[in-house]
Amino acid sequence: MFEELLRDNSCGSVVDVDSSTVRQWVEALASMDQDVDGTELIDRIRALEDLKASAAAAQARATVAFDAAQRRIRAEAGVPAEKQGKGIAGQIALARRESPTRGDTCLGLAKALVSEMPHALRALESGELSEWRATLLVRETACLSVEDRGRVDEELAGDRELLADLGNRKLVGEARRLAYRLDPQSVVRRARKAESDRHVSCRPAPDTMTYVTGLLPVKHGVAVYAALSREADRLRAAGDERGRGQIMADILVERVTGPSAAGNARIEIQLVMTDRTLLQGDSEPAQLSGYGVVPAQWARDLVRTCTAGNDGPSAVSERIWLRRLYTAPDTGRLIAMDSRARLLPEGLRRLVQVRDATCRTPWCDAPIRHHDHVLAWDAGGTTSEANGQGLCEHCNQVKEAAGWRAGPVPGPRHSVEIVTPTGHRYRSTAPPLPGTEPPGRPPGREEPSRRVRGRCGPVDYFLPRLRTGRLRKKPA
Repeated sequence: MFEELLRDNSCGSVVDVDSSTVRQWVEALASMDQDVDGTELIDRIRALEDLKASAAAAQARATVAFDAAQRRIRAEAGVPAEKQGKGIAGQIALARRESPTRGDTCLGLAKALVSEMPHALRALESGELSEWRATLLVRETACLSVEDRGRVDEELAGDRELLADLGNRKLVGEARRLAYRLDPQSVVRRARKAESDRHVSCRPAPDTMTYVTGLLPVKHGVAVYAALSREADRLRAAGDERGRGQIMADILVERVTGPSAAGNARIEIQLVMTDRTLLQGDSEPAQLSGYGVVPAQWARDLVRTCTAGNDGPSAVSERIWLRRLYTAPDTGRLIAMDSRARLLPEGLRRLVQVRDATCRTPWCDAPIRHHDHVLAWDAGGTTSEANGQGLCEHCNQVKEAAGWRAGPVPGPRHSVEIVTPTGHRYRSTAPPLPGTEPPGRPPGREEPSRRVRGRCGPVDYFLPRLRTGRLRKKPA
């Protein structure tokens, strides 16, 4: 089947292939015989790599065709030109199981390849250029005019021997060299514009650590690193026993938060755990809002440390507020939280924030920026936990495009069904919280508590503090 398709493509003919045929290919690939010799396996790996690139090229063409068709339909319906493209990238992202931001990137890449870089597209179709290397070419020529981008495309992607000899880094360097030669002013303007993209981000790392990353202009980034290195070297020379990297990390925290903030902070953390984990030494993991799943013992240690303080160079004396969040015992669904006034907007936003963790659009892991109605208020939607969801700013704007619909779906956990203008349906289910019964376990049956041994048992430590108020409950 595949050999016939390749022969047809090599002759330049158009093959009548629909999505059902492509799915048959997928099934055929999954059942390929692996009991063959090494030569065949290497040839197969190469052929499959070429197939991936060719599929990426076909996907790019389909993306551009879908964009053009949607714009044409909206133009015929009288939609203003500036609004005809709204929501198209979102549909592409859902179809590719990607985030909405990635959908914008995929649409831009497809347009550039199909409309402005024919040599790169042909190299992608033949497997001589991977999708990632094609992305690098498009990215490095984004600041050029259509004519100059075409010249870079011809010189780089048009020379198949040169293209085959260039690694990723050399490919980027060559594209930049050609871009600067053709239009140096555009490269300078791009560098100036890049400064407006400076930002700081935070993402989870393994073992209850986190990456705090700053994208800075090069002069500022180098200056920050040099200052941290210089101070770490000074402290090491003075006898500090911490590692150089540890010292730099500690100095960064101190200089950003300030000595007073680092030493006497008042914080609230949304740490979700079961009473069994907190008081009985159970091993069921907890969930830290803004980070994700954390080990049970680590969560208990966090509460103990923040309540009692600790010793050493990184000692802190924070005051921690404990906010109770309630889940249904049979499903683990988050149903309420401490509040003096019921269903106040602020309390409801806090509950939705903890329940959803990140943006509820499928495959979007962006932080929640908007707390929105699933079914719009003007369409009869209520202001309630069941009709609330957390979205990033981009996804909240996309769902307002014409033809997009969403509604809550009954189920053991909060679920939302999204319907795109083409009629495709996608379901988003809130992540399971601590206390959720795993599939297959009869409701109400609990595993025996696994108490953690140590100098002080969890119940012995936490229960008196809950009674005396040393472990405070956050007022609403």
